[in-house]
Parts: sequence; C-alpha cells; structure tokens
Amino acid sequence: MRRIFLSILLLTIMSAALTAQSDPSPYALFNQDGKQTKFKKLVKEARKADVILFGESHNDAVVHWLQYNLALHLRAAAPLSIGMEMFESDQQAVLNDYLAGKVEASAIDSVGEGLWNNFKTDYKPVVDWAAQNDVAVIATNVPRRYARVVFKGGLDALNDLPAEEKQFLPTLPVPYDATLPGYVKMLEMMPGGHGGETFPMAQAIKDATMAHFIVVNKKEGVPFLHLNGSYHSNDYEGIGWYLKKYAPELKVLTITTIEESDPSTLSAENRGKADFTIVVSEFLGKTY
Repeated sequence: MRRIFLSILLLTIMSAALTAQSDPSPYALFNQDGKQTKFKKLVKEARKADVILFGESHNDAVVHWLQYNLALHLRAAAPLSIGMEMFESDQQAVLNDYLAGKVEASAIDSVGEGLWNNFKTDYKPVVDWAAQNDVAVIATNVPRRYARVVFKGGLDALNDLPAEEKQFLPTLPVPYDATLPGYVKMLEMMPGGHGGETFPMAQAIKDATMAHFIVVNKKEGVPFLHLNGSYHSNDYEGIGWYLKKYAPELKVLTITTIEESDPSTLSAENRGKADFTIVVSEFLGKTY
C-alpha cells in the first residue's frame, strides 16, 4: 500500500512539473490587486496616464523588451516622450545631438561620468528607435557629482554650488521627508554607520531631479514614459512622491519589476508596490 501511495505521489509531482513546463513564459503581469492580467490592459491604462514610471531591473533583457513594446504601442497612438534615469541632466545637449545624428554615442560618454556600462546592450535600442520615430529622450537623473555632494554634506550643501551648476538640479531647496518608508529602509541598512542620515538624502536628490525634469519637459497631451530602477518608484514613493509635490495634477501610472521562481505567481509581500507588477523568472540570464 505504501509503495502504491508513493508511486501515485511521484506521478502527481511529475505531472505537475510537466504541466508547468508545457507552456513556459519568461514573465507574467499582475495588477495592483495581485490578479494576473494582460499586456494589452497595461497599454490601455498607460494611454490614459500623463506619466508612466516604468521601474526596472537594470540588467533584465525581458523588461527592456517590454519597455520597448510599450513605447511602440504608445507612439502608435500619439506623440510620446521618454525620460531615462540612465542619462544625467548635464548630458542633455549632447544627447540631443546624438538623437539628431550629429554625433556618435562616444560623445555622450565623454560628458560627466559617461554612459552606463550596459548602454549598448540595454538602452541603445530604445534610444535609437526614439531618434527614428520623432520621440524626445530626456536626461532626467542628477549628475552623480551632486549626489556625492549631498551624501557628504546633506541637501543644504547644494545651496553652495555656483548658479550655473544649479541648472542641472531641481529648484532649491529640495523638499524631503525622512519618514518615507523607502528612505527609512535605506537608513536602517546603515544604522549609525558611514553616511548616516545623508545616505537616503543622496537617493532623494536623484528622485527629486528625475521628477523635476519630467515636469519641466512634460508636454500637454503627450504621454511621458520614464525608465528608472524600481526602487525609485516602488510603493508610490521616490519619483512619484516628488511628482505629487511638483505637479499634483498629473495622472501617474507605475510599473515595477520583481523576480520569482515561478513567474505565474505573485507573492503576498510583493503585491501593491505599483499599479502593475512584472514578475520575471529568476532562472533567466542577465545582460551583465
């Protein structure tokens, strides 16, 4: 009897495994309530938004492919602007030249702290597509040298910068709420250690700068798709919090990316982080 039971159990497990592998998918999409949904639903809701904050894992090829597809659908319906954490505000002029075909990517790499190491594999395709389809690309992130200024001296240290450098920053003083859970969590990562209270401030200046340049470059009736690391917009904080401060009238839709062993399920602790959650299989390879 025991042998029969074990045989049935083994067959059940094997059957379940075969069923799981019969229609494999690298990702699944969930709504805010944790219910699985379709990409076309995401597209429909994104078309209603003024700003779409697409939180990514920087080395996830599947998510970059979905970003590209969302951009295609948005552009097919209307004009579009794309903002990118991957470019810093002091790179905007040379980025415009690249989009116009006047310079090579190496020119962008020579400004500030240069291009991200994975630009060619992960971001160049969507930037080149934007150049070919009359889509503005906006460099939204703070130059890293100013994030270091904040890390060393806090947000007030930005007041001492020369006037010509403040053009790359949001309007000073930058509002800051140290009690936001995301910033509290960052502080807890380094309790009493190196960086102290300025550690989350350095994150906040990135969030504030990205929100600032989204608002400054947002055109009436033109959706603004913003690509950023998930931590910058998870739980409706970060960039989203600053957008509410700078332009509360904007309708903002958020997307986040997480990994699970089974992409067809969304764990309870990962629900509600955004309007839409992309669950990617943790077994997939990375771009770096």
